[in-house]
Amino acid sequence: MTTIVNVTRMAGRLQKEIRQRKPFVSLEEETYLNLVRTADALSRELELVLQPHGITGTQYNVLRILRGAGAEGSTCSGISERLLAYDPDVTRLLDRLEKTSLVQRQRSTTDRRVVMTTITPAGLELLAKLDGPIESQLRRQFEKISRERLRQLIADLEEIRSR
Repeated sequence: MTTIVNVTRMAGRLQKEIRQRKPFVSLEEETYLNLVRTADALSRELELVLQPHGITGTQYNVLRILRGAGAEGSTCSGISERLLAYDPDVTRLLDRLEKTSLVQRQRSTTDRRVVMTTITPAGLELLAKLDGPIESQLRRQFEKISRERLRQLIADLEEIRSR
């Protein structure tokens, strides 16, 4: 049986934003929904930076993973493990990036089952163009929060994920 928590404080900003009339069931529910709402808002703002360059946030994430992997590249499963957000179809994602010549794939000569993906010079060039604008956008998004509070937020989020 779920009970509504009697919240004595004023309705939070999220409750007003989503026009929810009833109080949240719990502080945990309100926290979770705030995280989802905030992550979506931050992601949409970054997507606006990426859109003129013809890539999505997930594609940007893959390109950064491959830049970090260096000349060796990575397998599809290796990329999937490092993605910030789960994507069930990394193969199709890589297909789209390959069609735009941002990545290339090559079957291993020692094990034909393994396909290595590497970032192309065009992919590296695109990331180099995006590094500054993305960094500027991130700074704007978090400019009102002190460095100390950002470090605490990171610690709190990492603790939640480590459960």
